[in-house]
Amino acid sequence: MHKLNPSALSSFAPTGILRVGINLGNPLLASLDENTGKPKGITVDIANHIASNLQLPIAFTCYQMAGATVEAVKSGDIDLVFVAIDPIRGTDISYTPAYIQIEGAYMVKESSPLTKNEDVDAAGNEIVVGKGSAYDLYLTREIKQASLLRSANSQAVVDDFMSGAGNVAAGVKQQLESDAQRYEGLRLLPGRFMVINQAIGIPKARINFERTNVYLSNEIEQLKTSGFIAEAMQRHQVQGAKVAE
Repeated sequence: MHKLNPSALSSFAPTGILRVGINLGNPLLASLDENTGKPKGITVDIANHIASNLQLPIAFTCYQMAGATVEAVKSGDIDLVFVAIDPIRGTDISYTPAYIQIEGAYMVKESSPLTKNEDVDAAGNEIVVGKGSAYDLYLTREIKQASLLRSANSQAVVDDFMSGAGNVAAGVKQQLESDAQRYEGLRLLPGRFMVINQAIGIPKARINFERTNVYLSNEIEQLKTSGFIAEAMQRHQVQGAKVAE
């Protein structure tokens, strides 16, 4: 079994504990167990697998938004995060290959004249997004005519939208579909406006981060080819996403 050498391992987990940041803002990847209050989901399964292989104890810290996990790993409070691959975050974070792909979608009210994704980027449109999310970062770069309204986190997007903010809600397709069940008169625009590639991220500030990234990248590829990721998706009833190629 491939392992990190002692110097790389001490750089990766300097406290002797693998400290993992879990983003609860994307329920496809993680949520809290109602009975135990502990995190569960694909990301938790992957983290436990890595810690077990490295023979390290593990500690989870949960956050309500992806941006908060990024800040925590940049500050050194945690050692590993599960985030969408994004070039802005990539300044400080080294990514493994993606392990899962998720679709970003737009939602509008039934009365909206918008019928396709290409209609959204027009003057006068206001898109509600979760602050610091992968699709916030993406749309900040890509949207030229419309404006963005930022909710506190991804879970608040549809509630803010239904409270009168903006005329388009953007987010992970499954999150929007789930939130829309609490309201009437909403519809998703067909297709997707982006594919969100989810990966492991580690801080570039650590010495030996390149060697650690090679190790983690090999682990991710093995988990994909062995069926581990697919089985975890089935076990946690994840729909609408796919194992990354």
